[in-house]
Amino acid sequence: MSKPRPKPPIRLKTATRTEIPKAIPAASVLRHADLWICLALLAITLALYSSAGHFDFVNFDDPDYVSANPHVRHGITISGILWAFTSTEAANWFPVTRLSHMLDCQIFGVSSGWHHLVSVFLHGLAAIFLFAFLRRVSLARWPSAWVAVIFAIHPLHVESVAWIAERKDVLCALFWFLTLWAYAGYAQRPSRGRYALMLTGFALGLMSKPMIVTLPLVLLLLDIWPLRRVSPGRILLREKMPLFVLSAASALITFLVQSRAGAVEAIHVPLIERVGNALDSYVVYVVKMVWPMSLAVFYPFPPEIPIWEPLLAGLLLIAMTVAAIRVRQGYPHFTVGWLWFVITLLPVIGLVQVGAQARADRYMYVPMVGLLVALACEVSRLNQKFAVGLAAVTALACIPSTWAQIQTWQNTESLFQHALDATTGNYVAHHNLGVALSTIPGHLPDAIAHYEASLAIQPDSARTHTDLGSALAKTPGRLPDAIREFDAALKITPDSAIPHNNLGSALAKIGRTPEAVAQFREALRLDPDYAEAHSNLGAALAGTPGGQSQAIAEYREALRIDPDSAEAHNGLGSALAQSPDHIADAIAEYETALRLRPSYAEAHANLGSALTEFPARVPEAISQYEEALRIDPDSVETHYNYGVALSKMEGRTSEAIAQFEAALRLNPNYAEAHSNLGVVLSNQPSRLPEAISHFEAALRIRPDYADAHYNLGVALSNMPGRMPQAIAHFEEALKLKPDPELRQLVDRLRKGK
Repeated sequence: MSKPRPKPPIRLKTATRTEIPKAIPAASVLRHADLWICLALLAITLALYSSAGHFDFVNFDDPDYVSANPHVRHGITISGILWAFTSTEAANWFPVTRLSHMLDCQIFGVSSGWHHLVSVFLHGLAAIFLFAFLRRVSLARWPSAWVAVIFAIHPLHVESVAWIAERKDVLCALFWFLTLWAYAGYAQRPSRGRYALMLTGFALGLMSKPMIVTLPLVLLLLDIWPLRRVSPGRILLREKMPLFVLSAASALITFLVQSRAGAVEAIHVPLIERVGNALDSYVVYVVKMVWPMSLAVFYPFPPEIPIWEPLLAGLLLIAMTVAAIRVRQGYPHFTVGWLWFVITLLPVIGLVQVGAQARADRYMYVPMVGLLVALACEVSRLNQKFAVGLAAVTALACIPSTWAQIQTWQNTESLFQHALDATTGNYVAHHNLGVALSTIPGHLPDAIAHYEASLAIQPDSARTHTDLGSALAKTPGRLPDAIREFDAALKITPDSAIPHNNLGSALAKIGRTPEAVAQFREALRLDPDYAEAHSNLGAALAGTPGGQSQAIAEYREALRIDPDSAEAHNGLGSALAQSPDHIADAIAEYETALRLRPSYAEAHANLGSALTEFPARVPEAISQYEEALRIDPDSVETHYNYGVALSKMEGRTSEAIAQFEAALRLNPNYAEAHSNLGVVLSNQPSRLPEAISHFEAALRIRPDYADAHYNLGVALSNMPGRMPQAIAHFEEALKLKPDPELRQLVDRLRKGK
């Protein structure tokens, strides 16, 4: 008999390339190639998102999570760690995400560029773990690399990466893919260690963002393909019970936290509309994956949905799902990929409406992977050269649109202007753009216009009424309108601390101090850790008789809550400056405020006023006033106080006059400026009539202004034939402010008549 001929090496046929071989090839060349792909993934991600290192924080969630959160800004502390695990602020519980933000602040401070780059780096790591998972389950190299590359550079993923507040997305995905990689290892070689690694990754993912709750169901899909595990279903289900328990606990915590915070808005959107929007969204997400145009940070819920849209979308969804299940034998990659997409979107598809958005690009961060895997495996069944070429073209096609989408995240203005260009009826974009413009000098009218546009679309937004009120309060002559807006906000949400605080500030500006104090106290009853309300209450109390000690206590409480509050340091300095014994302490507080915010005009001006109490430091005071006016040239108080300081310096009289005149141009009814200008002019005999006119103007504004009566008396006494009028003003000053020396002067003048 002839010897049997050796069988040729088994080769996978083109039609079965998606099946998994029994073992992953162990050749070192392959391992090195995979390593180079991992490095390339990280390099591509960092290069594409490199401009994010120059981006700002945006005013949409970033302040709550990082830039204005005192717990996070202080970095890693014992109290901060406890807060991270117990806090439900911003309607979320994600301690791992909070700790990551705190670690950024510990290392980089509140430097937005570095925070962005950390998110980019984590996104790159997530892409690497996705690739590692796909290779571990023996998906071919180039389909695995294509899925990971598209994940890294797709425009739909820009929101998750470029938005600092969405750090939770990239962390969740990182732990998601780490868990998949660990599970694949456990499925191939079960052990307690591998199971513990999988469970740990899943727990960290849940503490990053609860959207990972569907992962146990995805693991069951992976058992079907590509792992092809042959254990009985009950065993596969039983081994995942700890994960299901963690998912249930996380889902319950998330629902309770968001419900208590008012984020769950199911009662505001009828169930039929939520179902219709959910069906539409499934189709929209697929379309945007293929054609990612008109992307925006916020998509408003449509005012109405034509009945045919959800019906057609529902039919498509059912047809695709039925088809995926029916072809599970011949096309398991399609079955698993499609069900991955459908299942992982369920927590955020909108059946339980959380927030006011109809959908969000960030929700496709992980669900898209299922569709990508299905596409990659299907394309790999084609001619290899054609398939690789097609994959390269699709990857390259993503880069220009992704780069353009990244640039929209430079700052709040560019982000929400783009959202307005890409959508219609976007009241959130109008509102947030208004908030951004309100902080830019000269753009307050534009901010007001955007607030009003937002309210025209969504009139029941308490936040927009509040922010419109704040903008109106900064506009001369519109305080009554501001108060009406704050009242409107409180009718909608009477238990909101912010409108109470802002209403108090408006009332304080028009002299209704007792009412203002009541509003600040109500804000603090609702939110005892509201640092700004403590500061504002301190400012109101500082202006009341005997309120200095209470004011200081309120400022100190504000600084206990937020030690980095420049406003509280400045306010504490002003309260301390009322006592001559505490001027040095006041100067220290002003200097601290300026270290925290170098461009704080009011603190520069207040520091200048305090320094004038020390004759040797008057030149320093002058430089502080000049800096304050460089930052805010229209500050009446700064012009006035600068004039007072200059009037005390020899040879600076003309400059003092110029500052008082500047103050009066900005506020013609500034009695103190009229009086002090009169004092300076009266030192020049030729300008005595001008001085008298300014004293008289001060008294028309404030008839009970004792110093103006006295100064006018002095000026008149130097004018021939005006002594009787001078004595009359001296006597009026004496009535308003009794003074023994002035009494003696009046008596002498009367005897000398």
